[in-house]
Order: sequence, then C-alpha cells, then structure tokens
Amino acid sequence: MNQAAVPLTTGPLTLGPVELTVADLPRAAAFYRQVLGLTVLEDGAATATLGRPGLPLVRVSAQPGARPAQPTSPGLYHLALLLPTRADLARWVQHAASLGVRLGQSDHLVSEAFYLHDPDGHGIEVYRDRPRSEWRWTGGQVQMAGDPIDLPGLLAEPDAQRPFAGLPEGTSVGHVHLRVTDLGDTEAFYRGVLGFDVVSRWPGALFVSVGGYHHHFGLNTWQSAGGRPAPQDRSQLVRVNLGLPDPKDLDALAGRLHAVQQAFTRDAAHLDVRDPSGNALRFSMAPA
Repeated sequence: MNQAAVPLTTGPLTLGPVELTVADLPRAAAFYRQVLGLTVLEDGAATATLGRPGLPLVRVSAQPGARPAQPTSPGLYHLALLLPTRADLARWVQHAASLGVRLGQSDHLVSEAFYLHDPDGHGIEVYRDRPRSEWRWTGGQVQMAGDPIDLPGLLAEPDAQRPFAGLPEGTSVGHVHLRVTDLGDTEAFYRGVLGFDVVSRWPGALFVSVGGYHHHFGLNTWQSAGGRPAPQDRSQLVRVNLGLPDPKDLDALAGRLHAVQQAFTRDAAHLDVRDPSGNALRFSMAPA
C-alpha cells in the first residue's frame, strides 16, 4: 500500500450523493426508481434526489436536450451502489433481468459486481463486498480481478428468491470510479494532497481508499488520457460529495490544499475542490 503522508481521515469516509446532469429529468428519475429501486427523496422542477430514506445517493439535474455522457472526457466512469448482502444482490439481479436490462458482470475477488448505464450514458455498478477477512493483500496491494461471477451460486443464496422491494436499508455509495486525463498528476493529488492510500494499480488505472477499503475511488485513463472537458451539451458529472467524520479533517485538508497553492473554496459547511482533470469534489461533515 502506497500510504499518504497525512491520511484524509482516520475515521469512516462516506460518499454521496453523486450529482449528475440528465437530458430528461422524469425519465432519469423513473430509471433510478424502477430499475435500481431507489426512493425519490426530493422531486423538484429541475432536480430530483434519490436514495434510501434519510440517505441521498444520487442527485440528477435537468439539462434539456443534453447528449449522452462523453467517455473520452474526464468525468464519471461509474457510481457504485453497495448492497449489504449477497442475497440482496441476487434479488436485484433478478429484478433487473425481469425488466430486460442488459448487465455486465465481474467477480473482483473483493466483491461481486454488475454493470449498466442510465439513459444518459452514466455508468452504474451494483455490488456486494466479500468479508474483509477474504480479501488478499500482496506487497501492500489488494488483489482484484475481473473473473466471471458464479451466477448459480449467487441465485442459490438463502432468501434470494424473495421478491425485490427496492434497495434495502444499509445500501450506500460504496465507491466512485472517475475518468481522468493523467495518472501521475492524479496520484499526486489524491495521495499526496488529499490523503488517500493507493491500494491497487492496473494498466491505465489506480485505486485509492482510506482505512484499508479496497477502493473508495477508481481513477482511469482508459478512454480519457489527455481528454478535454466534455462540452456543455453533454450529460455529465456535476460533483461527488464526500463526508468526513471530524471537523479537524476538514481543517487539515484545507491546510494541505493551501500549502500546495491548490485552488479551493470553503464556507461554513463545505470545501469544494477540483482534481487535476477537473472532476469536482465537495467535502462536508458527515451527518451524525
């Protein structure tokens, strides 16, 4: 593990909501509600917030006529919804199949994950973690792979045949995977300035976390190396929200950003900064 000199936090990090623009707000809200099983928490004329009661996970804002997200630009590769149990994942997979949704899938050794896109081209992962005791670390790097999922075993989970009734209590944004333009600059920022640990490296990608998680952020240049920001007429990432558990974490982060002359803004509630690729991050105090 390539540890940060000063960690972002020694407590739990929370992610979300992930904020996106979409061409058709009712269409997007219906997708997140019907396909993913999220609950509409706020429904306005220009913005809808969805999640589970008391916890916003996704916020979509109307950008009428916007074209689908541009994969060669920095931005969202996927947001990842973490389900509490393997049976929860099995129920959701069967629900998605009943709707005719096409899914990608991968056994990452640390997790089992399914992939899809929303109507605006934003990537989504729905996954469950294996117990941390089953994760394997070598030379400070967590072992991850892209193997096929044992679908018969997944569907044979006890209680997996119970009808899907929306994403369960305990669902969260487990990680966010971003498209970036340069891995060297990205690592210097996420590890050297923000205080994440680098926990895995793949060709064209790195994975960072705090607290020994397999990753809170994936960061790749697979399609976006040297890419330019997406045009305004594209659906795109607005920002990723991150919750810190201690006010001292926010103060320390502001100090590190100031020390390297990194532009940021701060008010009583938030600290806003952009990574070297222009992806917007908002740090706040996590709800108690």
